[in-house]
Amino acid sequence: MATPIIEVNNVTMRFNLAKEKTDTIKEYCLKLMRGQLHFDEFFALKNVSFSVQPGEAVALIGKNGSGKSTMLKVIAGVMYPSKGQVTVRGSIAPLIELGAGFDMDLTARENIYLNGAVMGMDRAFMNQHFDEIIEFSELQEFVDVPVKNYSSGMISRLGFATVVRADVLVVDEILAVGDFKFQEKCKAKMRELLEGGTTLLFVSHNGDQVKELCSRAIWLNHGVVMEDGPADVVYDKYAAMMEQS
Repeated sequence: MATPIIEVNNVTMRFNLAKEKTDTIKEYCLKLMRGQLHFDEFFALKNVSFSVQPGEAVALIGKNGSGKSTMLKVIAGVMYPSKGQVTVRGSIAPLIELGAGFDMDLTARENIYLNGAVMGMDRAFMNQHFDEIIEFSELQEFVDVPVKNYSSGMISRLGFATVVRADVLVVDEILAVGDFKFQEKCKAKMRELLEGGTTLLFVSHNGDQVKELCSRAIWLNHGVVMEDGPADVVYDKYAAMMEQS
């Protein structure tokens, strides 16, 4: 078996939730210095372990608050785990939150080149793919408009269009934004990337999309792995549990 492109080893993510409200930063700092701040511990992930092989398409499923998005953020390097380790062997393109990675004061044109630089692509490469990106996003008339003036659908189209090449594509509910035509374009692009060897981590509540795009699913519940196996089998178990609850 090939070396995994993603390895998640005993990852725990703990958040401290303040018990009482503080109205100002000054009040917060004073309480902190006096030892008057009290927290409840919340574990978004609890000793989660799994690995992903190059070229696999894996869905993370589970109800809201199960730890799916937190897991994606840890894998993408947006968050660092409280315990455990994540190893990613390759470049990663995270489509986690609407507009994440964009400078909202810059135009689409400027953000395309900025994203390319962050992904390690030189200007010549981005020049070569610029027209392709704009055509996919359907933002020809708005290419020199600051992104802060875009609608949520326009931002999501631009975000997906800028993914030209990546070893790992991380997608969190982005297909829930936009019309049917846009969703079909995104799915077609993900299939194209998968055929080129890209690894996909996909979060969605849409069972049809999970089964269509992914061969494997990992079901998280309250930060714990419940099932890990074929996408159709695992999703049907999850759906049955949701119907009973």
